[in-house]
Amino acid sequence: MTTALLPEGLRDRLPPQADAAAAILRAALDAIRAHGYERVAPPLAEYEESLVGRLKTSAARDLLRVADPLSQRTLALRPDITTQVGRIAATRLAHRPRPLRLSYGGPVMKLRASQLRPEREMTQIGAELVGRDSATAAAEIVALAVEALAATGATGITVDLTLPDLVDTLAAGPLPLRPSQAAQVRALLDAKDAGGLAASGAASYLPLIEAAGPFADALERLRAFDTNGILDRRLAALETIATRLEGMAEVTLDPTERHGFEYQSWLGFSLFADGLTGEIGRGGTYTILHEDGHEEPAVGFSIYPDPLLDVRADEQPSRRLFLPLGHDPDLAARLRGEGWVTVAALDERCDGAGCTHHLVAGEVQPPT
Repeated sequence: MTTALLPEGLRDRLPPQADAAAAILRAALDAIRAHGYERVAPPLAEYEESLVGRLKTSAARDLLRVADPLSQRTLALRPDITTQVGRIAATRLAHRPRPLRLSYGGPVMKLRASQLRPEREMTQIGAELVGRDSATAAAEIVALAVEALAATGATGITVDLTLPDLVDTLAAGPLPLRPSQAAQVRALLDAKDAGGLAASGAASYLPLIEAAGPFADALERLRAFDTNGILDRRLAALETIATRLEGMAEVTLDPTERHGFEYQSWLGFSLFADGLTGEIGRGGTYTILHEDGHEEPAVGFSIYPDPLLDVRADEQPSRRLFLPLGHDPDLAARLRGEGWVTVAALDERCDGAGCTHHLVAGEVQPPT
């Protein structure tokens, strides 16, 4: 019988990955906290009906469910913390003045893994600004997402902006579509299927496929497409966000990208970094449902930093100092205050294996 096997998609984190994971979480949350975002810590599991009732995406199918022997009700492990933060904002913190700034960080569990991400347990870090979804609020959140990601050690950050409700806005105005046709056009644009658009009678939407790429060029093409000026406010908001990111990240625009942005309203964005495959975070504007049925605007982001673990774990190891038997404890305490990690000998068999330095006669020296 093998007792060391773990369920598919779950793994142990050993040194130095576990240390890197803790450092990443701490660095990102410290960067977010510095901008006035207060941390909340929702539970890992909730009653299924409560969690499902607030999930606005297909994530309800991604719930890992367990039976609670105490209540005899079904519990669900959270696949996403954003939903829980929305619940807290709409209930226990409903009385707090808006805008309400909240942050979070912790594990999430998915029922199934994806081909790109084989892990079912992941770390999610993020922030939510509740009560506003203006261009200024969105610019604050996008810039904060970049700053938090940079704090984890990511470099070469790119932000890809999108307008999730673009087709709906155009279909209700200058480029009318039936509801069923609008769904088809959204899917074709998401797939960049020019032939499909022409065949479906939606050739007027074809210029949107070309309105993607580096931000300045893509914005110019989108403005040329918007002859009726119906997108003026949206495009001005995108420009506000891009201006805020100058010197912080590269900015691209893909106005019709909708995959993963099903519950966002007018803005969505994805985060990418050098050396990492696929997106490492995303965010956008959305609404939070309150108990009385009204919806409150919000904007936020989530980072999934697990792909960074190998990068951070390969960094220069911490300064580990071996303390021999009989060392001066006051000296050891002072050295820890200077940033040293100390490893004290327990008996004569301890030789300081794995330490970068040894304490010899009260002096820090490389091992001989």
